[in-house]
Amino acid sequence: MAADGLTIIQRPFGPKETIDRLEAEIKAKGMTVFARIDHAAGAAAVGLPLRPTELLIFGSAKAGTPLMQADQTVGIDLPLKALVYQDAAGKVWLAYNNPDWIARRHGLGADVSTTVQALTKALDAFATAAAKSN
Repeated sequence: MAADGLTIIQRPFGPKETIDRLEAEIKAKGMTVFARIDHAAGAAAVGLPLRPTELLIFGSAKAGTPLMQADQTVGIDLPLKALVYQDAAGKVWLAYNNPDWIARRHGLGADVSTTVQALTKALDAFATAAAKSN
């Protein structure tokens, strides 16, 4: 069962290729990648096993600022994040917070609905593009 507000999509490539493709798509659209965190490497550094799990933190001040102007607590959910991980069966998944859920979580009104819809569309496009064959 998926956590509330998460969009989780199976991807056809390995975890590294999936997150590399996602990062390239995000950068190609002019968004900033703030960090890429390899949770599996962190676990290995302390002697613990973890299947491939990487987090990409990214965003755009142009898109995120209107949401924080509506309610500054949105800053806890921004910048956006995407998690790529491999499950016990070897399947690769891409997960991210749905912008509609973020808006509902913070009680944002209709005045930012256009921004929320644009973010939702952009995330869906990034996820789709990262899964396409070259």
